[in-house]
This record gives sequence, structure tokens and C-alpha cells, in this order.
Amino acid sequence: MFESSSRIAGSALGCLLLVMTTGVRAQQLEPRTYANTPVGMNFLVAGYGYAEGGLATDPALLTNAELKLQTMAVAYARSLDAWGNSAKFDVVLPAGCVDGSARSQGQSVTRDVCGWLDPAIRFSMNFYGAPALNLDEFRKYRQDLIVGASLQVTAPWGQYDPTRLVNLGTNRWSFRPEIGIAKTLRPVTLEAALGSRIYTTNHSFFGGKTREQDPIYYAELHLIYELRNGAWLALDATYYTGGRTTVNGLENNDELGNSRAGLTFAWPLDRYNSIKLHASTGVAIRSGADFNFLGAFWQHRWGGGL
Repeated sequence: MFESSSRIAGSALGCLLLVMTTGVRAQQLEPRTYANTPVGMNFLVAGYGYAEGGLATDPALLTNAELKLQTMAVAYARSLDAWGNSAKFDVVLPAGCVDGSARSQGQSVTRDVCGWLDPAIRFSMNFYGAPALNLDEFRKYRQDLIVGASLQVTAPWGQYDPTRLVNLGTNRWSFRPEIGIAKTLRPVTLEAALGSRIYTTNHSFFGGKTREQDPIYYAELHLIYELRNGAWLALDATYYTGGRTTVNGLENNDELGNSRAGLTFAWPLDRYNSIKLHASTGVAIRSGADFNFLGAFWQHRWGGGL
């Protein structure tokens, strides 16, 4: 039971990390995005995240930000057969509270608000090395080299107040295309991804202004080690750059050039349930958010002949 569970555990758990840290969503660390999963399986995920530091800030307007963000989210994912390849669809619905202080134009400001964060949907497909398999076929499958791609869309439906600088929502759409590769040399899997996050314009920015942002480009790397009884441990790292903002036609000096590192641990409790713990922190911060993140997630899976 645990041998197959080790290759399924965490296959949907990571989708919550996409939106658990609002305002810094190019900075997530999500191992095992490009892994094969039996077709027809459903995943229900619930999670709690805590982040502390310079969250969701515009460095051109806020300094010395010390904010605390608590988030709770539920997600649903389903594995699919896409033209003979393994694929997955997932949707995440997050909510949370942010509180703390910062300085704006020399004045101390505070924020304490709860509400919805922007929801996200994603479609991912492995187009090499991960054929669509039922559960019986999957038991005989051994991962070698997988190449895949994904597209995530975040909708501007979270809490947003244009008279405040810190919000849970972003009041803009974003699109995150990504391509990834995973190579397994048991018991180790090396996974890497390249992607970007593209933003639409926020026409109701603070003070009635218009805010635009250049795309953020990122590289992500995971070293995943399979432990006994189906558990696994991952060392995570990411680097992201770009993202310069423009407010009412004036460019800000806030281009990113930041890196983060993290650790992820997943454990299959039984045939149907898994848990995952994740921690990450900033390593080198040129501009923008510098924060620490802790998260705990539970996943229940069913269907697909399980």
C-alpha cells in the first residue's frame, strides 16, 4: 500500500502553497508538481499557513513592514487523461487575516483585516514520461524522466480596499505559465521548473491610481528523497526576478532579485490520507517581500479504483 502511496502522497497537497502567501505568489516552493498520478483520482486538501515579515508590500510606498498573515484554504484536484498523458486540474479557495504595521511617508500605519484571498485554478499536463494509467497499471510504473507544463490563473475576487495599501486580494488577474522536468534516481528525485507570472493592470490602486507590474520570472529546484513507509523529504529553493511596478506612468525602483529556501515533509497516514509540513524563508532579498512561512496540510484522496 505504502509503495504506491509514496508516489501519490503530496501530488495535490502542494497546490495550496500557490495562494497561501498573498502578494508574493511567484515565490512558492512546490515539490512534486511533475509526478505521475493514476487517472480518475480525486483529492480534497485543507491547510493552514502562517507567514510573518514584509508581506504584500509595495516598497515604493511602504517601509519597515512587519505583518502577520494567517491563512486557511481548501482545494480540490482531479487527475485526468489528456491525450494519453497524465494531467491534473485543481482549484484553491483561500481565506485569511493580516495584521501588523509599517511606515508610509514617514508615518506609522497599521492594518488588521480578515477576508477572502484571490482564488486560483490550474491545469497541468505531463507530456513526456508520464502516460495516463489506471491504478493497476500505475502499480507497475516506475518514474524515470518526466517533462510537463502547467498554467495557473488567479482571479481578482479577494478582499480589496483601494483606500488601503495592504490587502488580502490583488484586484487584478494573473497568469502563471510554467514548464518543469523531473528525473528520478531512486531514492532521489531532482525536479526543476522555469516559469513566469504575468499581471493585468490594477486600475483602482491606492489613491485612485493605476498600477502596472512587469512579469516576474522564476526558477525553482527541488531535491526529493524517498523515506521509509512512503514518506518523503524535499529541499526546496527558488530564485525570482523582474516585477518592476509602474504607478500612474512612473516607474518604481523595485525590481526583484530574490531567493528563498525551504523544507517539505510528507507522510501518508493510510491509503486515503496524507499530511505535509512545509517551512521556507528568504535567503537574499533585493526588493519587496521578505518573510518566513510555516504551513500544515491534510489531503484525502478517493476514486480511480483506490
